Amino acid sequence: MRVGFIGLGNVGSKLAASLCRNGFEVVVRDLDQEAARPLLEQGAEWADTDRDLAERCALVITCLPSPTAVCLVMEGTDGVLEGLGPDKIWLEMSTTDPAEVRRIGELLTSVGAAPMDGPVSGGCHRAASGNISIFVGAERKDFERALPVLTTLGRRILHVGPLGSASVLKVVTNYLASVHLVALGEALMVARRSGADLATTYEAIRISSGNSFVHETESQVILNGSYNINFTMDLVVKDMSLFRQLAEEQGTDLEIAPLVLDIFRRGEQAYGSRAWSSGIVRLLEDACGVDLRAEGFPAEIVDHEPEQPGYEVIPRPPKENDLGIRLAGFSPTGRSA
Repeated sequence: MRVGFIGLGNVGSKLAASLCRNGFEVVVRDLDQEAARPLLEQGAEWADTDRDLAERCALVITCLPSPTAVCLVMEGTDGVLEGLGPDKIWLEMSTTDPAEVRRIGELLTSVGAAPMDGPVSGGCHRAASGNISIFVGAERKDFERALPVLTTLGRRILHVGPLGSASVLKVVTNYLASVHLVALGEALMVARRSGADLATTYEAIRISSGNSFVHETESQVILNGSYNINFTMDLVVKDMSLFRQLAEEQGTDLEIAPLVLDIFRRGEQAYGSRAWSSGIVRLLEDACGVDLRAEGFPAEIVDHEPEQPGYEVIPRPPKENDLGIRLAGFSPTGRSA
C-alpha cells in the first residue's frame, strides 16, 4: 500500500519516518520542503500538491497543527478531496475538532472514500520509535484495512468507535495531561521551598500514587531546565480550547479546565506561542524567584524501548486481583492480561 503523509512537524515527521523505515512506499508533502529532506533521503517521494499526493496513494494521512489547516489541505484548491475516490482512505492523525472530522468525512463518503481519525498519544519520543499509542475512529472494515499501517506507526492501537470518537478521546487525554503538568509545577515548587531535594522528590512522586506519564516525562525536562518536550504552548491552548468547546456543546459546566486554559494563555503571552509547553512552570518559577533544577536529568526524552510490532488493544471488562482491586490489563497479543 502506498501511503501519503501531509504534515511533517514534530510528530508527523517521526510517524512518516516509521513508514519509510519499515518498507512502505511513502509520498510526502509539507509547506516547508526542507522538512521532507530526511524522508526523501530515506526513499520517500515528494508531491507538488495535496491533490497529486492523494491521486498517487491508497491511504492519505494528515497530521497538522489545527482544524483550519486540515480544512485548507482537504478542501483547498488542488486539495486532498480532489484526488480521492472509491476505496481510498483518509486517516486524520491531528488533534482536531471531532465535528470537523465528521463534516469532512461526509464529503469523502460521497465520493466512495473512507474517512478515519487516528490521533496519537505518548509523546514525540514514542512517535520516533514507533511505540506510540493510536486511537482510531472508523468503520470496522476500514480499520482492518488500515491496520498494517497503523501497527507500523504505533505500538498499541485502539479502535474506539465511529468516526470522530477518537478525536474526542484525544482531546480528553490531552486535557488531563495539561492539568497534571500545571499541578506538577506547583507540587515541585512546594517541595523545593519546603527544603526537599528535587531529585528525591521526582522519585517519590514516580513510585507513589501521585505518579503519571506526564511526571515521568515532562518533569525530567523541567528539572533539566530545557523544558524540551517537543510540544508548544499554542498547541496546548488549541487542545484545551477544543476540550472546553466540547463541554460547552454538551452544557457541561467545568471548573478546572477554564483555569488551566487561562494559565496556558498567560504562559503563551509571557514566553511566546512556540515556547515548549513544559515551560508553563516558568510562571511559578518567575513569581517565586526559584528555579526547579536537579542534576542528572536529560534535556530531551528518548524512548529506549526497542521498536516492536504494534497490536490491537481489545477492551475487556475489569477483573479482580487477589486483593479484590479491579484491574484492566492487556498483553502483547491485545488480550486481557
